[in-house]
Amino acid sequence: MVNTKVNIAGVEFKNPIIAASGTFGFGREYNEFYDVGKLGGISSKGLTLLPRQGNAPVRIAETPSGMLNSVGLQNPGVEYFIQNELPFMKSTGAVVIANAAGACEDDYVEIVRVLSDTDVDMIELNISCPNVKKGGMAFGVDPDGVAHIVKVVRKVCKKPLIVKLTPNVADIAQNALAAERAGADAVSLINTVAAMAVDFKKRKPVLAAVTGGLSGAAVKPIALRMVYECRKAIKIPVIGMGGIMTGTDVGEFMLCGATAVQVGTANIFDPFAALTIANELTKLCESDNINDVQTLIGGLSVD
Repeated sequence: MVNTKVNIAGVEFKNPIIAASGTFGFGREYNEFYDVGKLGGISSKGLTLLPRQGNAPVRIAETPSGMLNSVGLQNPGVEYFIQNELPFMKSTGAVVIANAAGACEDDYVEIVRVLSDTDVDMIELNISCPNVKKGGMAFGVDPDGVAHIVKVVRKVCKKPLIVKLTPNVADIAQNALAAERAGADAVSLINTVAAMAVDFKKRKPVLAAVTGGLSGAAVKPIALRMVYECRKAIKIPVIGMGGIMTGTDVGEFMLCGATAVQVGTANIFDPFAALTIANELTKLCESDNINDVQTLIGGLSVD
């Protein structure tokens, strides 16, 4: 038997597979295909204080080996989540991670304060969203911005705090270090890569918002590099994501330093993807005589 359990900030996951925010809803629809409680965890849709309709269509587009999205954080709002979705998520037995987003500092502080008084197991701070008070810049683009928002949120956060980092920066390892020093319990990376697609016949961008975020297999090499760089820079756990399609992909992320991973785009085209990947990881360990998945973490040989 392979021990698939991992621990992040005192929270035990039955396996290192987490359904990524924005690709799994709150788990209800996927639970009609299989018992989502077999996953290590579920990260909720990005939550805001008030409901959001998101961006106008077209807001999803397929690209070679990937997917573009500009959904715009469509969600029912944090109070609806607490009353109507959280009880179901807790009933599954998977670790419940609430993904918190906002447009300004006050938004982040308030939503984390509200979520801290609920039964969520962890909070994932999405600092890749526009910061209106800074003229549209994102908190996550520089170490000072990261440190500031994590520090003010940490004061009201009673749950283990994961900080989700954007790859659209000069040095993601410095941002991870800033998050750690400001009080983060873990970091998750990477969020989507800024990109666009063009319709040649129409002479127009494919997405109504012109640009969006690229995810899927195409970004995996970028994600692996960034997870590796962050793992070398910080001591807190790293949750890796970006193009994970197979159990072997999970093993590669763990070798680069990830304690757990999030599966995102794969869920869109295969509703069984996260469960299949979890089972593949176990079989991979069995075939390589690995008794504990934790022995993979940071095991990459670079000699």
